[in-house]
Amino acid sequence: METPHIPPRTTLTSRRTLLAFIGAAAVAGPLIATQTATATPTSSGTAAGGLDDPAKKEIAMQIVCSAENSSLDWKKQYGYIEDIDDDRGYTAGIIGFCSGTGDMLDLVELYTERKPNNVLAKYLPALREVDGTPSHEGLDPTYTKDWAKAAKDPDFQKAQNDERDRVYFNPAVKQGKTDGIGVLGQFAYYDAIVMHGDGGDSTSFSNIRKRALRSAKTPAQGGDEVKYLNAFLDARVWAMKQEEAHEDTSRVDTAQRVFLKKGNLNLNTPLDWKVYGESFHIG
Repeated sequence: METPHIPPRTTLTSRRTLLAFIGAAAVAGPLIATQTATATPTSSGTAAGGLDDPAKKEIAMQIVCSAENSSLDWKKQYGYIEDIDDDRGYTAGIIGFCSGTGDMLDLVELYTERKPNNVLAKYLPALREVDGTPSHEGLDPTYTKDWAKAAKDPDFQKAQNDERDRVYFNPAVKQGKTDGIGVLGQFAYYDAIVMHGDGGDSTSFSNIRKRALRSAKTPAQGGDEVKYLNAFLDARVWAMKQEEAHEDTSRVDTAQRVFLKKGNLNLNTPLDWKVYGESFHIG
């Protein structure tokens, strides 16, 4: 049987590999949200703020949740799980961990390291088998019910938060600050990593960024922040259109692009946007 194509998030760095890297680079720290980072000047001479500010991080989680779950209440999504027919198997939790792309496996492994007798531990062999495929073999028919049970456990909720930060949020913020972009730009990076992962394929976050750099410089390189963010969003839209499951680009066109056109580089409230035609507001 031919191995089915799995979209880009299969190329996520494994948790243990990245933890080893983080351990070696102690100055980076385990969670960017707890760090004191040096802001990088933008082209206008102002300092690039941080999406890791607690209030801004909350906004980021709400905006991503509007696209992933049609809701602003991201804290109700720990128990979310379904197969959305995107060839990634089950999609679940606060950031859309997928059984076919490795990040769900990493999450359950982390949870099991911290709490060995949890309700999901028995599925680890099956999760390793289905990794890289859309299969549910060994997971059905009880996995979704057990995921919902686990989601009520504060330890599992913390594991989801920690993996979200380690794999998606922290790298986005760190790269954004390095590039000299502010809160909106860091959010654009975060949303891109959430959807595309950061592997070696042409639609991964790193390659979306490289595509943007062909037409604009980052503020850290002396470029204009608005021009660079427009180039990044253009590259992001291109990447989304390469995959049928992501061909609706409204999470860029009627959300991030709206904030950028208004010059709201700091994601200051109030915020109004649309995703998939549905309107959202943060006051």
